Amino acid sequence: MTARSGAPRPAAEGGVIGIDGLAALVDVLLDRGFTVVGPTVRDGAIVLDELASADQLPYGWGVELEAGSYRLRERSDRAAFANAAGPQSWKSYLHPARVRQWRADRSAGGPAVESDEPVPHRFAFLGVRPCDLRAIAVQDRVLVGGRHRDAVYEGRRTGAFLVAVECTEPGGTCFCVSMGTGPAAGPGHDLVLTEVADSAGHRFWIRSGSPEGAEVLAALPLRPADARTVGAAREGVSSAAGRMGRSMPEVDLHRLMAGTLDAPRWDEVAERCLTCGNCTMVCPTCFCTTTEDVTDLTGDHAERWRVWDSCFDLDHSYLHGGPVRASAPSRYRQWLTHKLGTWWDQFGSSGCVGCGRCIVWCPVAIDITEEAAALHDWAGLRADSGGDGDGRS
Repeated sequence: MTARSGAPRPAAEGGVIGIDGLAALVDVLLDRGFTVVGPTVRDGAIVLDELASADQLPYGWGVELEAGSYRLRERSDRAAFANAAGPQSWKSYLHPARVRQWRADRSAGGPAVESDEPVPHRFAFLGVRPCDLRAIAVQDRVLVGGRHRDAVYEGRRTGAFLVAVECTEPGGTCFCVSMGTGPAAGPGHDLVLTEVADSAGHRFWIRSGSPEGAEVLAALPLRPADARTVGAAREGVSSAAGRMGRSMPEVDLHRLMAGTLDAPRWDEVAERCLTCGNCTMVCPTCFCTTTEDVTDLTGDHAERWRVWDSCFDLDHSYLHGGPVRASAPSRYRQWLTHKLGTWWDQFGSSGCVGCGRCIVWCPVAIDITEEAAALHDWAGLRADSGGDGDGRS
């Protein structure tokens, strides 16, 4: 592989690479010391894993998504990124599910305690969907954007190289258009790809979004961005915007959540909800954690771990005397009103990016867009009967 000579092309113009260029991109990132993470097929799903080469990408695989249902399907082409969000998000790498905080051993001189310092990582994420690109920005605001910074997240996020892939094949549960997060990539990436597979061949329109992205771009076997490829790429993204499988009601969701706290819908959805917390585990923005202390059988060795937590867990709202949110309706209401409503009050944005994972991986097929629509309908009926228009009388 030889580096392309000359100055990098401007981000707006970029260039075109083929399958060999995608392979070169992975090689360049590995050569620069990154741990490359991207999608691959394993155990009947498209999952995220460390990549040793571009050969591990899910060429020729798509997905069929519905509420409570996920299926791989073979495609008629060899597209690598024509598949919607899988069960994991990049949160698994930036905000891990389990992190040891300290360990202690009993000794003659007393307990010896050793803290676990965050280990810096150099990740390169290949195939970041626009919805997940926004999710990373949301978690940046939550975990390192305030006065109290999460050292583990910061150590993994700092220096991460993001290769976004614009969506041309939305899934049946996608609603990124409703949330303003896709299918075109927003800011925050180092490189962005748009995949095209047509009679002119399989190729990628690639642009840089940062100085480091421009350096990597200059090292690839790049050819000029031709009008046919750029046009096909833009048309693919534009078409995807009109083929979303789901949509949110076109209302102020923050206001809707605040005005429907007493809606009977909360009891209705709770009759189905298992309070299992799957939705929070697969959500790319949920960030709650708790701590667990463990010992060995002798009691001579102890460890403290930080682990993901869920607002569906009874202990999540535990205060002296018991949990504040003891009922299933109250716990589901907490999750949805925070995600779509009070997140704005805390962090200045929605906590939902429209990826649809919570719909797919709910074992009883609860659909967040369906629930929001039902609350909107109830608010409208209440307003027609004398309320103030947002569900409050």
